[in-house]
Amino acid sequence: MRIAVLDQELCNPEKCSYECIAACPVNRQGEECIYVGPDKKHPEISETLCIGCGLCHKKCPFNAWYIVNLPEEKKENPIMQYGINGFRVFGLPIPVSGVVGLLGPNGTGKTTALRILSGQMAPNLGLISEQKTKEELYETLSKTHRGTELQNYFLTLARHGMKAVYKPQQVSLLPKAVTGKVRDLLKECPQEIIVRLEIETCMDREMPQLSGGELQRVAIAAALMKDGDIYYFDEPSSYLDVRQRVNAAKAIRALSEKKPVMAVEHDLATLDIMADRIHIFYGSPGVYGIVSHPYAVNKGVNTFLDGYIPEENVKFREPISFVSSVEKLHSNDVATSFSDVTKDYGAFSVTVDSDTIYKNEVIGILGANALGKTTFARALAEQEGARISYKPQYLESDFVGTVAELLVSTSHDASVMRHMGIERLMERKVANLSGGELQRVAIALCLMTEAEIYLLDEPSAHLDVEQRMSLAKLLKGFGTVMIIDHDLALLNYVSDRAMLFTGTPGVKGHGTIMPLKQGINEFLKSVDITFRLDPVTKRPRANKPGSVKDREQKDRGAYYE
Repeated sequence: MRIAVLDQELCNPEKCSYECIAACPVNRQGEECIYVGPDKKHPEISETLCIGCGLCHKKCPFNAWYIVNLPEEKKENPIMQYGINGFRVFGLPIPVSGVVGLLGPNGTGKTTALRILSGQMAPNLGLISEQKTKEELYETLSKTHRGTELQNYFLTLARHGMKAVYKPQQVSLLPKAVTGKVRDLLKECPQEIIVRLEIETCMDREMPQLSGGELQRVAIAAALMKDGDIYYFDEPSSYLDVRQRVNAAKAIRALSEKKPVMAVEHDLATLDIMADRIHIFYGSPGVYGIVSHPYAVNKGVNTFLDGYIPEENVKFREPISFVSSVEKLHSNDVATSFSDVTKDYGAFSVTVDSDTIYKNEVIGILGANALGKTTFARALAEQEGARISYKPQYLESDFVGTVAELLVSTSHDASVMRHMGIERLMERKVANLSGGELQRVAIALCLMTEAEIYLLDEPSAHLDVEQRMSLAKLLKGFGTVMIIDHDLALLNYVSDRAMLFTGTPGVKGHGTIMPLKQGINEFLKSVDITFRLDPVTKRPRANKPGSVKDREQKDRGAYYE
């Protein structure tokens, strides 16, 4: 089965001569495989006539066409298709008791699946030209899933008997939808949830005053307090530090003892703690997505990392390895030295011990939120001496122009462009980028700016697992890098030493550089969570709190082994 997808944002008929139409060999033989669509502007492709030659993609000056051959087994209609030559999703995850995790690359349909299952979006079953009511579509879905858990689920949705609670991905939009103080929004929230999610200190603040991490925790609390039949959480760990991720995962697991929960998550450690089983999403981002059958969480994560689904005999990419193949060349040459850094803002202060950073080493900066990591990063970026290129924690997309125009003065390093997948974004408007796309562009802008030290503040936010590992491989041999992040798998892979921040969040922080394993072990002890290396993938894997492995490692004082 062959599908053709047009990226209408990249397609620019006003600046081309419909090279795709002219190049198509089927068109040259007298048939209309590619033609101008009903909008009298964008081209369309007949997928039944398309022979898959790919000339339309090669000739398109904007790389707007994708011609993809699906796995031979996928001959059924999609669950959802976004218009002619649009993105489509095949299959759906199954809502059952416990926590079901959704794991896969950005752009393969995870959020679409949540919106369909929560009743926010009616799936069209690929029948673009047919007009059916939402109830008729759900009735049809119940019949096509006869004999499975989804049959009764869709029957209930069709008859308006399902109350779904949905925590959206983009929590930054929350202040636009909700006005007033946090206390007003959470007035019915149990105190134990407020305490567990550590939001007592922001209860009397206005919504626009909250940081990304605070907005995330407030959004999770708002979902947890509602009375629903099923709960959906889209990327609940974004902007949260490790302790907050663990607390959120525990709160979601506690909820799942009473009601079924489904969650999209890119942080593998959070999935370890939170999920009972997972579905893998694979395919071609922005083109199509396929949903696997359910797995137990550890087997599912390892299958996803392996890139091969043996039950379906599908290989969707090369394996992801957490063992670096890059031989690190340690240097005794100094990149920069800094004396004690102290910042005192009255209610909050932070001190960082003096130290030396060497050329070609990577310093992983870790610690709870609100301990001064970003304050230190800004202070270091502003100091005289070494030239430092800084990627900030929170990104703004108010640049007027395309990605190519934003990056015009940079080096256009081929390795950075490839690892960050920038080539296909070059003609996009910066203001229209998704969170993950904007993050990748910001990372590329930082790394392609000439500097002696590259300082990245939370670069993994909104990136999927594959993008995080691609970033890690890029940084491993890139140069002198300091990286603030909460993804311990990323920090473990890429870092040579750790800078650990300790103290009381929002009151006082203290940072010091130390050996990597010591830093991670001390940090995990402070948040009372244990990690061990998975014997198959060698990734740092979180133990479920209270499990036998968790208790044994704590007894030995080995929070990271």
